Amino acid sequence: MKEKTAGILAIGLCVCVLGVWGINRLAEPRTISVGGECLTSAPKDRTAITIRVSVVDKSAAKSMKLASQKVAEMNEYLKTLDVQVQTSEFNSYEKNEWNRTTQKSEFVGIETNIALDVSAKSIDTIETVLTKFAGQPDVFVSNLRMFTSAETLKPIMESCLETAVKNARERADALAAGVDKKAGKMLAVSYSTGGSYTVRPTANFRMAKAEMAMDTASYAGGAITGKDTEVTVNVSAIFEIK
Repeated sequence: MKEKTAGILAIGLCVCVLGVWGINRLAEPRTISVGGECLTSAPKDRTAITIRVSVVDKSAAKSMKLASQKVAEMNEYLKTLDVQVQTSEFNSYEKNEWNRTTQKSEFVGIETNIALDVSAKSIDTIETVLTKFAGQPDVFVSNLRMFTSAETLKPIMESCLETAVKNARERADALAAGVDKKAGKMLAVSYSTGGSYTVRPTANFRMAKAEMAMDTASYAGGAITGKDTEVTVNVSAIFEIK
């Protein structure tokens, strides 16, 4: 009798579990997963150049002192221009060179490198910086580039993200309409961005004007323009089907 009662209770418990599971399954919303895209552009609003001071001396202290003094001189001049400056490199190390005669590596001195990244809204301002420093002893300029600043890019990227989400909802509505339904609330979303925000124009500025027979009017300011930055946003969204 006890075994029969236990069996009935077990069956009843199974029915209850299955019933609750079935109710939960019915309560789960049906969903649809779609993607959305946005493609736009942003103007390249800044031009930048890297100025590097490189000093070699037998004395580590003197090497660092000479390099630091030169950079301090540069910074004083750059304060007079409408530019943004940040130090992108500062290192000091032992420099050796291979002596072909003795067939061994020989100590040359301590090399100190300090690099400044200088950017401006106008490419003409960068030309002014190049004219000032290019060709000076122990000074090297490189890495000319045009880019879209974070301040300009942020609102454009946010607007593009809204467009991509709207595109995803429209796509979800279109798919749900095939079964006489429509997309409800968005349950989850993720996104990714893309685009090349930097361009390096091939411009033959007077990198070492002391060695080039050119007058100061050889460069026509504003002759170089950068193609707008292509901005892409892709979203993956899950919508409830109503």
